[in-house]
Amino acid sequence: MFDQRDFSRRDFLKAGAAAAIACATGPSALAADDPYRGFKMGIQSYSLREFKVQQALEISQKLGLHFWESYPDHIKIASVPKYIAEQKQMLAGSQVKLIAFGVVGFDANESRAREVFEFAKAIGIESISADPKKDEATFKLLDKLVEEYGVNIAIHNHGPNASYDKIDDVVNAVKDHHPRIGACVDTGHYLRSKENPVEALERLKDRVFGVHLKDVKDATHFKILGEGDLDVVGCLKVLDRIKYKHCLALEYEENAKNPVPDLEICLQNVRKAIEKLG
Repeated sequence: MFDQRDFSRRDFLKAGAAAAIACATGPSALAADDPYRGFKMGIQSYSLREFKVQQALEISQKLGLHFWESYPDHIKIASVPKYIAEQKQMLAGSQVKLIAFGVVGFDANESRAREVFEFAKAIGIESISADPKKDEATFKLLDKLVEEYGVNIAIHNHGPNASYDKIDDVVNAVKDHHPRIGACVDTGHYLRSKENPVEALERLKDRVFGVHLKDVKDATHFKILGEGDLDVVGCLKVLDRIKYKHCLALEYEENAKNPVPDLEICLQNVRKAIEKLG
């Protein structure tokens, strides 16, 4: 269980300073003292799946992460005004901005899809990480809904034998569709599929609406970011070049009951990589 005593006073003060910095809105806002160079450095809350949502938000705040992609077990899909207001109040109290959500499956069922988009619009989500069925009816529906709601669909690759396993799967899926239909590039799952995450970012460019920053070794083992095969600097260089402005979500799947020490190392390695951008 999360215990605030696990964080030293120094850690708390450092996190507080990061909270002030977190007002930056994208790579163009390059505050000199921002260790993330204006990237919206956040977390995929699946990394904190063993914690209740309020505990997960507290951990995020202490880590200095103020942008979230929530997975559905932390914040439920619902558009009831009272529920939305309660979630917004909880997020604001934790100094966390919910800007992405997922992963959500989609098919041609319009009523179910609208429920997700209504929720996203009401709570302020910019992008939905998605696993849509590969059929014309589903994509025709998504073309209509992204235009109507102004919310992005970010197709998430999920490793070997998934619907969107290879880079080509995602590139071909998005190329003839609405500009708001793009990708959530999961770097770890591309490594599992023996694909190059840097190439994925380069090819998808302005269609990248989400990133799950995750590391894997030998296409098999999830690792602390920077200790696997991921070219972290290479990924960040591409994101910087394309002026990526969406959530840069750290995702760590190991050590679920006590992830904080590993997450701290992951973030330290992100900061070191950013220092190499020049």
